[in-house]
Amino acid sequence: MTTQTVSAPPKRRSIREQWNNLSRPAQWAILIPVVVLIYFLPVLNPPLIATTGTDFPNAMFDVARYALVAIGLNVVVGQAGLLDLGYVGFFAVGAYVAALFTSPNSSLHHLPYLWTLPLAMVITMIFGIVLGTPTLRLRGDYLAIVTLGFGEIIRLVADNVGPLRGQSGFQGVGTDSAGKPFFANATQWYWLTITIIIAILLLVGNLERSRVGRAWVSIREDEDVAEIMGVAVFRFKIWAFVIGAAIGGLSGALYAGKLGFVNNQSFDVITSMLFLAAVVLGGAGNKVGVLLGAIVVAYLPLRFVQLADYNYLIFGIALIILMIFRPQGLLGARQRLLARGRQAYQRLLGRGEQISGDSALSADMQGGPR
Repeated sequence: MTTQTVSAPPKRRSIREQWNNLSRPAQWAILIPVVVLIYFLPVLNPPLIATTGTDFPNAMFDVARYALVAIGLNVVVGQAGLLDLGYVGFFAVGAYVAALFTSPNSSLHHLPYLWTLPLAMVITMIFGIVLGTPTLRLRGDYLAIVTLGFGEIIRLVADNVGPLRGQSGFQGVGTDSAGKPFFANATQWYWLTITIIIAILLLVGNLERSRVGRAWVSIREDEDVAEIMGVAVFRFKIWAFVIGAAIGGLSGALYAGKLGFVNNQSFDVITSMLFLAAVVLGGAGNKVGVLLGAIVVAYLPLRFVQLADYNYLIFGIALIILMIFRPQGLLGARQRLLARGRQAYQRLLGRGEQISGDSALSADMQGGPR
């Protein structure tokens, strides 16, 4: 008598696993058309996602600005695990650098606007070192309180120091000596911001796959164990803080140049909380996740203007529900440390890399196919 064995149906792989099993040329073949479509969104103005009451190119620039901020804050919160509630302070420093060196209301030497972008990054990096050196030995709630205080200090300094002009602010930011703005419309500002986002994503992605990225992940998971294993915890925390500050300053300079006006009313605690909400909502530690979170936080209020008065209520309820049912965010952080994790996994186990919340060991214990 012969017995027939019935094989279990193959387990359906997630979209993320299918994507990671693609070769690099295949991934680029998909990404390039998507990037081209993103570039042309303000020109196409698709009716399905068009905003009401807000110019669509302006709305797309706001989304891109939030995305750049979320990428920088993700380095601090998502990669290194440092809870920063005052990230808007770095954003404000970058905006004021652009204003002080390009506005006709400033007594400082006038510089071309593009020169202020790297200058804003350098100055905010210095602020990151000054803030991080005495405070990054703190952890958890204590670090959060200190960073929250930093954000408020920046706003109050802008309000009370005469050369920063308080609520009067700076007009004509980003203009040349003849008063001509750097770009004529919001679409060009959007294109510039998207180009910078792509460059920053490539840079941050390489950092994640390097020794620096692995050190950040080890600090995020358990700082004490990382220090015992020889990781220079304080130095890598400073690096994360400085890199995040530079990206925040860059986004602030872009915001100031596009808006053409800077005062202290744009850098309050609520703005900082929205920046953090974008990272937490999308998934701290995942670059695609924080981009998705930035789209949700920045785009939805512009798309559904009838709900504008209830924005913070809706975001608060959404975050509570998310923390209960999906604490890792919409797209959780990838659970890998090796720069070549995908290739190593394929060689060892003969299948695609598993990067979901469950580890390979968990899958083996549950009887999954090897």
